[in-house]
Amino acid sequence: MKRIMVTGALGQIGSELTLFLRKHYGTDHVLATDIRNNSLEVVRSGPFEMLDVMDGKSFVKAASDFQADTIIHLAALLSAVAEGNPLLAWQMNMGSLLNALETARLLKAKFFTPSSIAVFGPPAPKKMTPQASILRPVTMYGINKVSGELLADYYFLKYGVDTRGLRFPGLISHATKPGGGTTDYAVEIFYDAIQKGRYTCYLQEGTSIDMMYMPDALQAIIQLLEVDSQQLKHRNAYNVTGMSFTPKELANEIQKYLPDFSLDYRIDPVRQSIADSWPDQIDASTAKQEWGFTTQYNLEKMTKDMLEKLTVKLMQS
Repeated sequence: MKRIMVTGALGQIGSELTLFLRKHYGTDHVLATDIRNNSLEVVRSGPFEMLDVMDGKSFVKAASDFQADTIIHLAALLSAVAEGNPLLAWQMNMGSLLNALETARLLKAKFFTPSSIAVFGPPAPKKMTPQASILRPVTMYGINKVSGELLADYYFLKYGVDTRGLRFPGLISHATKPGGGTTDYAVEIFYDAIQKGRYTCYLQEGTSIDMMYMPDALQAIIQLLEVDSQQLKHRNAYNVTGMSFTPKELANEIQKYLPDFSLDYRIDPVRQSIADSWPDQIDASTAKQEWGFTTQYNLEKMTKDMLEKLTVKLMQS
């Protein structure tokens, strides 16, 4: 991995991953691309190019001009947004993925795209959902992700493209605000706890979902991309997780630092139904066995770090 191209570089994962990669591999070795432009550090700190990932020719040209040997495709519509406009989600998520895979095939580049625990539908076991489990999602986002895993498998088996992926749970970050996911409450709650002292959650208090702190997610991406291809049996895509908790459990943890913080509920039927279709807790043992996946943050450590980092950020804004 010497020349890395990132799509969706201004999104929730991309805005942090791009900077992480530039520190790891060198500023000039990571090209950030997105359909929009702004003054964020991602744009200012290294190579950046405007790119519509639905334009296959422009996709190939950008990657070819940069001489990319690795493509990290992050551009996508997330779960709640996708459910609001399923046709657009299919066109965007699958069309852009096909363009990304074709570009990787033509350039003989290594390829990574994230999958999600949304691939698991109600038939899958709710507790310790295994790597190899029935995948029957009931959301368009989940359908997109299952299709994406299969398409990436196809490009590996048919064309020899070195495709890799991770089934991410909800991702928690102090650096970027949420972008339309079902698990966004786990970020929003910190902003409101600090700024307002209260939060109204759109999920029921006992809704347990797997989560992961962004530093662990970034490390997992690099770890998977750097491992020898021969070690990978389930390359598209691995179950990964950092912790599993409910809104009430997260609120209880926040109250250790902000005792006056209060939580109430106004349930969003759409996001609640999406969350109910997902596992409560997945099994990441296959990732641990095949390439040594590990995490550093649990609920307690993540909460402390989020409150500290976000408090400083909000004071400076």
